[in-house]
Amino acid sequence: MLMAAVLTLLAGIGVFLVACSTMSSNLEAAGSNRLKALFSKTGTSRLLGVGIGAAGTAAIQSSGATTVMVIGFVNVGILTLQQAATIIFGANIGTTITGQIVALGMFGTGAISTTVLFSSLAGIGAFCTVFSKTQKMKTIGGILAGFGMLFIGLNIMSSSMESFAGEEAVVNFLAGINNAVLLVILGAVITAIVQSSSVMTSVAITMVVAGLITINQGIFLTMGSNVGSCVVAMIAGFTGSVNAKRTAAIHLLFNTAGVVVFLALALIMHLVTGGAVTIGTPFRALFPSAPQLQLAMFHTVFNICTVILILPLTDRLVAFVERIMPEKTKQDADAPRLYFLDENMLRTPVVAVGQLKQEVLHMADIAMENFYRSLKMISTLNFEERDAFEKNEKELNFLNSELVRLIVALSGQRVSEKDTAYLNTTLRSVADLERIGDYAENIMEYADNLQNGGDRLSDEAVEEVETLRDLISELFAHVKRAYTDISRKALETADEVEDKIDIFTEKMAENHVRRMTEGSCTPNAGAQYLELSSDAERVADHLINVAKTIKRL
Repeated sequence: MLMAAVLTLLAGIGVFLVACSTMSSNLEAAGSNRLKALFSKTGTSRLLGVGIGAAGTAAIQSSGATTVMVIGFVNVGILTLQQAATIIFGANIGTTITGQIVALGMFGTGAISTTVLFSSLAGIGAFCTVFSKTQKMKTIGGILAGFGMLFIGLNIMSSSMESFAGEEAVVNFLAGINNAVLLVILGAVITAIVQSSSVMTSVAITMVVAGLITINQGIFLTMGSNVGSCVVAMIAGFTGSVNAKRTAAIHLLFNTAGVVVFLALALIMHLVTGGAVTIGTPFRALFPSAPQLQLAMFHTVFNICTVILILPLTDRLVAFVERIMPEKTKQDADAPRLYFLDENMLRTPVVAVGQLKQEVLHMADIAMENFYRSLKMISTLNFEERDAFEKNEKELNFLNSELVRLIVALSGQRVSEKDTAYLNTTLRSVADLERIGDYAENIMEYADNLQNGGDRLSDEAVEEVETLRDLISELFAHVKRAYTDISRKALETADEVEDKIDIFTEKMAENHVRRMTEGSCTPNAGAQYLELSSDAERVADHLINVAKTIKRL
């Protein structure tokens, strides 16, 4: 009997976890772009940050996903620590909606219970997922299926709790665990193992309803789940930048502070009233016949009170974390890195694909910056920007390898058909941009050859190089607009400019022959000039290749 109850509980937890994962992943797919847009509006308003964190987490049903997303945005510099802190505060409020849903699902009995009604959504969602032809309907089906499975798992867990309630040894054992600190630790450990505070809270609610534990025991277990929920963020944060580590530390300190304050409050209430009034007394009085609501409402009130307590101290909390986790050395800070995409964002593929596009555009800017530098060097033989050039080249090589790795990782995840098409084209775009960097290197070597040979380009050739630069700069502007806005009109204009570049490079070759005949250009200078024009024409080809990828989207 006891073994059957244990196995039933494990089955219920398993179904509940799968339901949470299914619902969360589909909600992320449906709402992550909106959530990212919300994050960008945080600004300096702390209350707005809390509201965004709460609303976003309630929408995607995962405080872990929200926190990891926030850590990713901090890691690449999109959010400040202060902004991240307020969003995390709000995420703790938003995550309590799961407990409220679970409590709602435990009302009613028999065939008309809310659990039965909500569980039926699993079948409806499954039909939508299997038989729908559009990605949007499949996503909606996934949300419904996950939501319904959540109540199926809850029903299974409730059944196991009824079995446990019939075992006197189990009841006596649980009744003996009254130490508040021990219960908090137990809640934290279980949550860290299953990596879901929602599971711990839901198990606690079913135990309270079944009479296995008191409301006070459930409260302390739930408080512990808040600390245990930081594990996912700690793992994500401590594999990132120093600011990502700081964000994870803020999350842990915030959650721990709330637990400490409420434990102290519980102790004071016990000492003053001799145990007559406990931390669960107000909730028993407000919801006398609904133990599930007693615990669910405590969870919400607990997190709201913690936010009210810590929010005014946000700057001090951030300053404290910055003090215990100092900035890296300048050498480390100048090392090549990603600017918009973070490894942790792979957990939310919809957001990661959007950030990947920003990284590709940034890589394009770096490649073209080096190309312009190389043209300046060969025209003036002034090499004062060589160090900046070499730094950019190292960054291009880093971006090439990192973006390819992340594109491959994203391709293996569940993304929309549109995002899949984009990922398939991006590998080629990254390669095109890396080649532009290589051609810039070639042109700088031509400049070295001119200087070593005591030669330089004629004034007429320098003017032609400037004209070529202006044409390619115009092409790049249209390519960026086409790529960013998926603009067919910008692509058409880019094609027209690229044709002009082809014609102009042919004219450059003709002019070169004339200057050689007139003797106004040395053979060495002429050779470097021809190579330059040929490489510049190839740079234009690679740019247009990047723009043409929009035809597949």
